[in-house]
Amino acid sequence: MGWIIAIIVGGVAGWLASIVMRRDASMGIFWNIIVGIIGALIGNVLAGALFNVNSTIQTFNLTGFIIAIVGAVVLLGIVNLVQRGRVR
Repeated sequence: MGWIIAIIVGGVAGWLASIVMRRDASMGIFWNIIVGIIGALIGNVLAGALFNVNSTIQTFNLTGFIIAIVGAVVLLGIVNLVQRGRVR
């Protein structure tokens, strides 16, 4: 059951991050899910190292959701740097 929640929360987090980074038109639902899940992993690493916060998206909570969005925004910022040479 946890992987279903991770897919749903990852998809929503990836979608919100793509809106923030203005990439919503170029991404489909599949890439939103991938970006959200990878962003959650990046966010958990950053939050764990900087703030000693441990969270997961396999059980829905607000902290994990916010960390997933922040991680997905960081991931999309890195993708923008690689693709275009700048962050929007």
